Amino acid sequence: MKTIFIDHIFESSPLATAINICLLILCLYPIVGSFFWFAGSLCYRFLKTNKNDADWEDLPKNRQPMITIMIPAHNEEVVIEETITYLFDNLNYDNYEILVMNDGSTDHTQEIIQELQTKYPKLRTINIIKNKGKAHAFNIGLHFAKGEYILSNDADTIPEPDALMKYMNFFIHDRDMNTSAVTANMDVQNRSTLLGKSQTVEFSSIVGVIKRSQTSINDSMYAYSGANTLYKKDFLIDVGGFRQDRATEDISIAWDHQTIGAIPRFDPNIVFHMNVPESIPQLYKQRKRWAQGGTEVWLTNLKKFLFHPIKRRYQMSMFIDSTLSIIWSFFFIITSVIFIITMIWLALHGDYERVFHGFTMSFIFVTFEIIAGCLQLIAALLLDHRGAKLKYLLFAPLYMLFYWMINPITVVMTFIPALKTILGFGSGTWTSPKRSSLQK
Repeated sequence: MKTIFIDHIFESSPLATAINICLLILCLYPIVGSFFWFAGSLCYRFLKTNKNDADWEDLPKNRQPMITIMIPAHNEEVVIEETITYLFDNLNYDNYEILVMNDGSTDHTQEIIQELQTKYPKLRTINIIKNKGKAHAFNIGLHFAKGEYILSNDADTIPEPDALMKYMNFFIHDRDMNTSAVTANMDVQNRSTLLGKSQTVEFSSIVGVIKRSQTSINDSMYAYSGANTLYKKDFLIDVGGFRQDRATEDISIAWDHQTIGAIPRFDPNIVFHMNVPESIPQLYKQRKRWAQGGTEVWLTNLKKFLFHPIKRRYQMSMFIDSTLSIIWSFFFIITSVIFIITMIWLALHGDYERVFHGFTMSFIFVTFEIIAGCLQLIAALLLDHRGAKLKYLLFAPLYMLFYWMINPITVVMTFIPALKTILGFGSGTWTSPKRSSLQK
């Protein structure tokens, strides 16, 4: 009787109630999150009034600010010539230069650049002897860039011909004085494989829905698109440049800009095309880097948000979602392991009724997650490029089942390396992924 009484007291205690509420929040987080992004994207489309992405002005040559297109390159001999040739021959803009930071390449990247310099006078290069990473290469390039604006452009990235003109329309008005950078809408170029088609759906979900939602709430943004973003050079200098020991420079600089009151912008109508990983090992390696970068940024800003919540109130929704995402990743891994072990134990002991009950409850949760995810993805594919990508909806189940599982796994696997980086043991060195020709 005493034991029953104590158990009853504990079950009805505030602590037990708080634990149950936390567990419910974590269980429902993916479902609520999908509905939140779905609603946010609709708010961006129908309610947000200062998007500035509908009409753009074709600036005459005498009104075009100078832009430096920076291309960090480490062993990019496969794609560098095609990219540079495209940028010089196809962009609808006159006042720009291209600055390639050859970051310790050991292949023929430098020879290719030198040959192209005989053809394009506005092509310059900086040879960095030792590979120290993309952020380090950018920071060196800032000292040599002639432009007032810096376009980060990966070696395998192709922006649309009007990209620079559209970008610059976000900086020429009086209301744009606090705009720190404008990031574009990424599109997958290599769609010949199943992974490529699946990532087309994924990038539409991330860019088409999540970034629209982020910019519709307090003009905040988790990350720029590292492959193609136009920065105002003064704002890069104001935050001390890119953090050189971080796994992802595009995530950290977006948060750094917002902590000084600068405004990041997103334009879904500026499109750039990029290559994506075509093998599982390359994809996993990429996602580990993204997950580590996100955790590093969260750890870096944790103290700022906890001790100065009023000052950081405009980015608080961004911080809360990042916090829940990291906690949920651990929750997902731990509960999945417990569930598998429990089901095996019950099956071995012949308790098939509880095994059936466990799988039934799991199926209910998964069904709700798939429904919420489908709404998010359908909204993304409809909004992105006016529904041109809707044909890739057939690959949505692969995205939801595979990518939603790989994200928490990579967050958990990279949490310790991210913590080491924050403690001063990080490194920004990089290796380029396996490239294929841009014309593939």
